Amino acid sequence: MRKPRGKALRACYGAGCGVHMSFKRLIEDFRCDNCGEFVKGDGYTNHCTKCLWSKHVDINPGDRADACGGLMKPMGTEGTVAKYFILHECVRCGAKTRNIFGKHDSVEALLNIAKNSAEGIVKREKKA
Repeated sequence: MRKPRGKALRACYGAGCGVHMSFKRLIEDFRCDNCGEFVKGDGYTNHCTKCLWSKHVDINPGDRADACGGLMKPMGTEGTVAKYFILHECVRCGAKTRNIFGKHDSVEALLNIAKNSAEGIVKREKKA
């Protein structure tokens, strides 16, 4: 993979997705609309580091072009020890995204999301 130039990066979301999105690094601090935590942004921060909720504001990462503005609930996790992802779903429009778990993110919150997701799978299997 070539080294990116300038501030706009190209990234692929999902294994073999073939869908490339431009990434716009934007350093923003914000207060979480879910838990009220103040989050110091680093240009890659797109969710609360405490509760891991996000906000549906981007079409492409960092562009702030989506008018939805709904809260993005962390619904599950995926990945390995090397890299974890948080799976978000917009509570307003249902859009789904996958975001990298950051070094400043709450491990306790990630474990709670994984536990709740697994419990939901078990409940669905028992009903079937």
